[in-house]
Amino acid sequence: MNEALLRSLTPSVLAVLVRRGADFAAAEDAVQDALAEAVRVWPADPPRDAKGWLVTVAWRRFLDQARADAARRRREDLVDREPAPGPGPAVDDTLQLYFLCAHPSLTPSSAVALTLRAVGGLTTRQIAQAYLVPEATMAQRISRAKRTVSGVRFDRPGDVATVLRVLYLVFNEGYSGDVDLAAEAIRLTRQLAAAIDHPEVAGLLALMLLHHARRATRTAPDGSLVPLAEQDRGRWDTDAISEGVAILQAALARDRLGEFQAQAAIAALHADAPTAEETDWVQIVEWYDELTRLTDNPVVRLNRAVAVGEADGPRAGLAALAALDDSLPRHAAVAAYLHERDGDLATAARLYAEAAHKASNLAERRHLTRQAARLNTRRRH
Repeated sequence: MNEALLRSLTPSVLAVLVRRGADFAAAEDAVQDALAEAVRVWPADPPRDAKGWLVTVAWRRFLDQARADAARRRREDLVDREPAPGPGPAVDDTLQLYFLCAHPSLTPSSAVALTLRAVGGLTTRQIAQAYLVPEATMAQRISRAKRTVSGVRFDRPGDVATVLRVLYLVFNEGYSGDVDLAAEAIRLTRQLAAAIDHPEVAGLLALMLLHHARRATRTAPDGSLVPLAEQDRGRWDTDAISEGVAILQAALARDRLGEFQAQAAIAALHADAPTAEETDWVQIVEWYDELTRLTDNPVVRLNRAVAVGEADGPRAGLAALAALDDSLPRHAAVAAYLHERDGDLATAARLYAEAAHKASNLAERRHLTRQAARLNTRRRH
């Protein structure tokens, strides 16, 4: 069973049902039923046209649900509009569906959560981690969003800012999480940049390209994480870097700075440094100051503490870190790194072990555990 194929077809099938009149929650349920049926049937009898098959089955599931619900009997006149079996239209509806999910009736945070779950394919747990909230809280938020849009006509698409936020989070999860969605996020952002002349769309595309250029060097052959300072810069994708920098420069020249442009500027400074030692940390701190002004995001402040530690020394970095809530994800890991640079190996080893215990994925947990073991070995010798 080709799970990647099913994942890639899901947004288009969902969009077809929504355009044909299904409310979002019912359409999503019907598509999930069709996917389950595909998992059961396709191994023995694969269809010639996967999308057409899914659309047909999902639509029938939707109609079955509509007939069973007395409150939705008015939908029974849609029976005659059932799509005929056969090849489905070769139309990419994914980006349109992102805009439809960013509906004006939803708050931006609810729209993002709903889109990540329904279109991006992320789990509730992954979305909760991205938003730094408990999984139960995020589950309630998604459920409320589904109830809000249930029965709403999706004829008023949401705004660009919400769609950019969704694409950014999908890319981040695909870049560093369990689901590989980074290339898809880049593809959709390219589509959006071609359709909309907006400096923040360009900024997001530049940011994605600059981060994706380093992706091949982020893990070793055994799957272990490779920190930025230790990555083989000769293996970075120079074409992606050049494209990202050119897009960023054009966006910055318009003098309408936004958070994605600021993040891309930081990524560009890392990409421009021939070696880790030659990184312009002073300028990176200045960009983090701009980013803090734009977002006042605690994770941005955490990353700024690392940059301050590189630019002005580890004690300055620790002073910046002291102003932040120590319950922030990766707070212990940052503290460990700064304490190690300051020569306090005992505290650094303890904090690395603490950070490993809190890590959200196995690769990060193993990396931090190795860091703690490395320092404990140094202390014994």
